[in-house]
Amino acid sequence: MAKVGKRYQEAIKSFERATLYEPTEAIEIVKANAKAKFDETVEVAFKLGIDTRHADQQIRGAIVLPNGTGKTRSVLVFAKGDKAKEAELAGADFVGAEDMIAKIEQGWFGFEVVVATPDMMGMVGKLGRVLGPKGLMPNPKTGTVTPDVTRAIKEIKAGKIEYRAEKAGIIHAPIGKVSFGTEQLFENYRTLAETLVKAKPSAAKGQFIRSVTVTSTMGPGVRINPLKAL
Repeated sequence: MAKVGKRYQEAIKSFERATLYEPTEAIEIVKANAKAKFDETVEVAFKLGIDTRHADQQIRGAIVLPNGTGKTRSVLVFAKGDKAKEAELAGADFVGAEDMIAKIEQGWFGFEVVVATPDMMGMVGKLGRVLGPKGLMPNPKTGTVTPDVTRAIKEIKAGKIEYRAEKAGIIHAPIGKVSFGTEQLFENYRTLAETLVKAKPSAAKGQFIRSVTVTSTMGPGVRINPLKAL
């Protein structure tokens, strides 16, 4: 069994781990127990009643959180000509085509999000084996394959996050930083929860949101009542 530090041990004594809390209560507990020397990220995990082995029950998408994530991510845009210039003006950190593909093939990964114009996907597709496993492959479902590179870049910089159900039907996503106010975190959380409910596949049966847990980078998870998840 992995050892846990004194701070963690003290944190788990400050609340009832078996209790299912209201969302704002859970967030306040997480904030109170975030004792690290850095501004910890607050994350939420939804266990959904879906079977991801079936194509019609897979959930993937992206949303812009109303209060951002507290972190500005570096963006690489694959584009040429006027679209490349547009991406630069919109604030992309890296813009290119064959030159960027060559750098990535040589092992460079100095970016966190990849955007591509549709005409570049034939070329970018060759990087699927290296970008795919890292979750960096551009995808129309998340708005990262688009001719509107300005909008894509601005949304990412404003706090756009991607979500995707894992094999077990769990979606992990950041909803901000510990330094955020409780209401800010709750607004971000609620936006994500409402988005997931709207994305419920018609083939999914029974209770959709099975469990919800919110936590900080170094803190213990606090359970939210799935029946009051919104």
